[in-house]
Amino acid sequence: MKNQLLLQISNSIQQQAWKDAQQHSHKIAQYSAYLNRVCLYTFLGWLNDQIPDEALSNSAIYPSEDGLRSILEVVNGTAIGIGTRRIILIPNENIDSESLRVPQEWIDIPTFVGDYYLAIQVDLEANADECTLTVQGFATYRQVKQLSKYDPRDRTYILPTDQLITSLTVMQVTLGIERHVEVPELQILSETEAQNLLELLGNSSIYSPRLRVDIPFAQWAALLNNEEWRQQLYQRRVGRLVTKNQVKISNLSKWLQNTFDDGWQSLNTLFNQEPGNLVYSFRNNEVAAKGISIDGIKLIDLGMQLSNQSVALLVGLTPETDGKVAVRVQLHPAKGQTYLPPNIKLALFSQSESILQEIQSRIQDNFIQLKRFICPPGKTFKIQVSIDEFRVTEEFVIEPFTLTQQ
Repeated sequence: MKNQLLLQISNSIQQQAWKDAQQHSHKIAQYSAYLNRVCLYTFLGWLNDQIPDEALSNSAIYPSEDGLRSILEVVNGTAIGIGTRRIILIPNENIDSESLRVPQEWIDIPTFVGDYYLAIQVDLEANADECTLTVQGFATYRQVKQLSKYDPRDRTYILPTDQLITSLTVMQVTLGIERHVEVPELQILSETEAQNLLELLGNSSIYSPRLRVDIPFAQWAALLNNEEWRQQLYQRRVGRLVTKNQVKISNLSKWLQNTFDDGWQSLNTLFNQEPGNLVYSFRNNEVAAKGISIDGIKLIDLGMQLSNQSVALLVGLTPETDGKVAVRVQLHPAKGQTYLPPNIKLALFSQSESILQEIQSRIQDNFIQLKRFICPPGKTFKIQVSIDEFRVTEEFVIEPFTLTQQ
């Protein structure tokens, strides 16, 4: 159709989107996240080339990369912030689609609401270098709210594409215009109510928690409107929430003072407790990596699917200058086992959930380890052990400290 924007989807964007989409709980969520990220990255690149005004050129993923993951786990659509304006992208692979279908979350949750809603057709069926997206047009928040038909079966607002504005020039020239949008307040959800919902919906076998008929949309919306609860929901669904409420952050600075968090203990203490039967069959050259001053160890049960086999996560620390700490991470078999399970992964994540390092065990590996890295004070990082659908994530922080000379 005339004036519709057609953009090429690059191979690099497809590859990056697919990689990023793997951080979701099941195949359906992963593919939806892939589709959304392909759309987001491609359109964001075009948008940044089209807005020369410095006051409006700070376009970025809204609310953040962390926030994006928690949203894509449960809702179709992504958001781009441009100054005080917000653009919502709604992708669709149906080339015969004649309507913009906006999930209710993007209309009725105050922290989700946008100024412009774009209907985007994505064609990923072609050869990798011929994939495209077409922006069919856009509508304002007021248009979607007032002119669309609401479908309670899938909780979407439906607006025919013939009512969309096809020229994005109209959107561009109005980006700087302030407009006030009234969004009704949501019901108040207590902490107890929220935790009950998280306990239920955190189960990743529930593929579409937003459509649970036994949970009114008002409750679901109140849960998602709270960023902390939304992050907890995501963490539960991907198996990274290892306590009932939040991931406990281990303070490695205390380790250097020989104080360990629950579940962790000094390797020397473990050896002293069981001098005749070293449960963890580490060889000296594997455990005592050169220069490590403190070693903390934790036993991880891999669950029923792997016959309750266990592995031991070893984190070694060496104080550096300026409060920095060198960190070495290893994974070993436990409970008398000689080798690690094949294909078990050990990964290092940044605070923003980006994978910095990852290694996977092979047949008859008696340990695996990450490359030694340096962590400055105040920074957090995460170590994840995973195999098949099983995941355990440990989060660490280095707080400023002063070593006491013995």
